[in-house]
Amino acid sequence: MARTAAETSRTDERLIRVGFFTRLLTRPDIGAFLGAVAVYFAFGYFARAVDWVNDPGIAAGWTDQAAQYGIVAVPVALLMIGGEFDLSAGVMIGSSGLLLGYLTTYQDLNVWPAIALVLLFGLAVGLANGVTVVRTKLPSFIVTLATFFVLQGVNAAGTLKLTGTTAIQDVDAANGFESARRYFAGDVTRWDFKVKVLWWIGLTIVGAWLLAKSRFGNWIYGAGGDPVAARNVGVPVVRTKIALFMMTSCTAALMGIIETFELRSMQAKEGVGLEFIFIICAVVGGCLLTGGYGSVIGTFFGAAMLGMVQLGIIDSQWDSNWTYAFQGAILFGAVMLNTVVRNRALKAR
Repeated sequence: MARTAAETSRTDERLIRVGFFTRLLTRPDIGAFLGAVAVYFAFGYFARAVDWVNDPGIAAGWTDQAAQYGIVAVPVALLMIGGEFDLSAGVMIGSSGLLLGYLTTYQDLNVWPAIALVLLFGLAVGLANGVTVVRTKLPSFIVTLATFFVLQGVNAAGTLKLTGTTAIQDVDAANGFESARRYFAGDVTRWDFKVKVLWWIGLTIVGAWLLAKSRFGNWIYGAGGDPVAARNVGVPVVRTKIALFMMTSCTAALMGIIETFELRSMQAKEGVGLEFIFIICAVVGGCLLTGGYGSVIGTFFGAAMLGMVQLGIIDSQWDSNWTYAFQGAILFGAVMLNTVVRNRALKAR
């Protein structure tokens, strides 16, 4: 019996809806988005001592924490999609902050040229990491772990040798400090939202555009998915990987600059351990540890989730030591979810 036009139309509409939800569930960032929404409303329930949902001051607090993670997590995610890791990203924050402090307080250099030198330092460290990885064929995990220990030693021993202490204070006395602080560590609203939240959002937009709309984004996927096949079709795999390492270290240097202006000082141990948080943000955002798959937008929501956890546990008046347990549980859950999403995406193709 032939179907009527109305029945055919309803069937087509159902198929379109099913197709839409199927495509939605195969996106690498959907898990991070749903997780961030769930965590937000969960703390809205548990953090009853404060108005978690409606108070802009609360939002300013957790976005400030999320931005600290998310700024560097963006290039870390791109690097992971490209099939590599950078375990020196965290310690680079301290190295860059100490270099900025030394140049401005001990060498009397104006803040703005000092910032330029610090960013060049970040590019140089990333270049060294990238060239070492592609030339030696050693795992980036090992190469950047070595860089981590070298920088950690230089931060402590070098700063002690040059200044007599392992911290640099009074950076706010440097020429140009106040004008630079406005752009790196100032407030943007009366609720104390930090300007680094804008840096986080801006870098996320740039990273998402690079990944989705540019030829470089295709190169990143190719270099991380199947570098041999990518090289055979003309993808400059070596240059792509080196560029990703340079982007990661330079952005970590930017984060070091931001923290130096916020704290008006810098400690030798600053940033150590954050490299794992950056990786968690990327994994929560849909990046696979094997490379070739992931999302910058998902990484944004991953950083937001960890920022909410960091502040929400305190506002819920729980023991702050549970933060690490939450981070571990979120990481494990994200890896399992990403595996499922990846398998669904492969079947959908």
